Amino acid sequence: MRTIMTVLLLYVFAPTSAADWPQWMGPQRDNVWREEGIVAELPAEGPKIAWRAPVSGGYAGPAVANGKVYVADYVAQDNVHVTNFERKGLSGVERIVCLNETTGKQLWKYEYSVKYTISYPAGPRCTPAVADGTVYTLGAEGNLNALDADTGQVLWSHDFKKEYGAETALWGYASHPLVDDNKLICVVGGEGSYVVAYDKDTGKELWKNLTSPSQGYSPPSIVNIAGQRQLLLLRPDAVTALEPETGTEIWSAPYQSDSGLVVMTPVLWNDYIFVGGYANKNMLIKLAPDGRSAEIVWNENVQHALSPINVQPTLDGDVLYGFDQNGRLYAVKLPDGERLWKTTEPLGKRPANSGTAFIIRQGDRYFLFTENGDLITADLTPEGYEELGRAHILDPTNEAFGRSVVWCSPAFANRRMYVRNDKECVAVDLAAE
Repeated sequence: MRTIMTVLLLYVFAPTSAADWPQWMGPQRDNVWREEGIVAELPAEGPKIAWRAPVSGGYAGPAVANGKVYVADYVAQDNVHVTNFERKGLSGVERIVCLNETTGKQLWKYEYSVKYTISYPAGPRCTPAVADGTVYTLGAEGNLNALDADTGQVLWSHDFKKEYGAETALWGYASHPLVDDNKLICVVGGEGSYVVAYDKDTGKELWKNLTSPSQGYSPPSIVNIAGQRQLLLLRPDAVTALEPETGTEIWSAPYQSDSGLVVMTPVLWNDYIFVGGYANKNMLIKLAPDGRSAEIVWNENVQHALSPINVQPTLDGDVLYGFDQNGRLYAVKLPDGERLWKTTEPLGKRPANSGTAFIIRQGDRYFLFTENGDLITADLTPEGYEELGRAHILDPTNEAFGRSVVWCSPAFANRRMYVRNDKECVAVDLAAE
């Protein structure tokens, strides 16, 4: 059995079932599925679909908590399956839909009209976050809502563009909000308000800090560095650590993104931090022993490391597994960034550019959900990639770079996978018999 190193991420959530998936990347925000009793092999005929529920457009993954599934979508009046680089205004209704986890029956929905001025305007990007009976949602144009998780009643809300003078980034708000103790931490934008912490119960602003050329798309995270909790932010122009309670800056290292395209959350390994983005903008940072300063070890390592633009890489020991902007899956050894191997096997012969598969670790193996709607079980080791099983789950309903895609970070909860496209959300039974 391979030894698996799990980076210590310190997130404080309300008590929920250990089997729930109440936020982006799961209970500990690390893409690790810790349930047991999961199928050893995918059935040859494919796993059973427990239910299908109609939803509309969006990239946001579902959240699962306390017997409910929360999905954010966009009911468009105009054609939204377009690139829209010219940022033409498109009309529609953004929604939060609550489904019964067992049956898929709709329990409630909350909706509001919003005009999209973003590229790839199919729908919201951010997975809802659920804590203490409240579901927090962030729409593609910066509408933040706190809703009663049982009824959908609005508890409080903020409009980032109106309140902070923020300008929506080209591809919309995509930095999943983070619940930390009594706070909800969001990437907002605007002067002095790149990141804002709110009281999660009242919506009152607790602190704000930093200014960047744009928001980018990287979600905030909290890690333990030299015994200190630090809020890590990958910004279009810097990698910065703040004190989570006050927003005070601890350290910062310059970073130069291309088109503001930073998507991944920084990965902490020992006393190093790895980040990467479009146009081979990868970088390794070394932290001081006291965790109060940092220096750049290498950057823009074109023939080494990887540059993620769609999905979060995952760390196993000292090896990072992730998809590069070229659509290939790499194994990268830290700290030197050596590429141990690469493969296109998860995506087959599809065009490689920006090819995407979401990677989730379960025990000693991995589940991958690919942009062509396949669920894969695989073994990822420093020696190579071995596919163990594959089943088609959802048909792609969107387009990117001339190919059909389904881009959705799935939820793994209660021995099921929950995932959506632009037409339906499905629950996939993965329980061992």
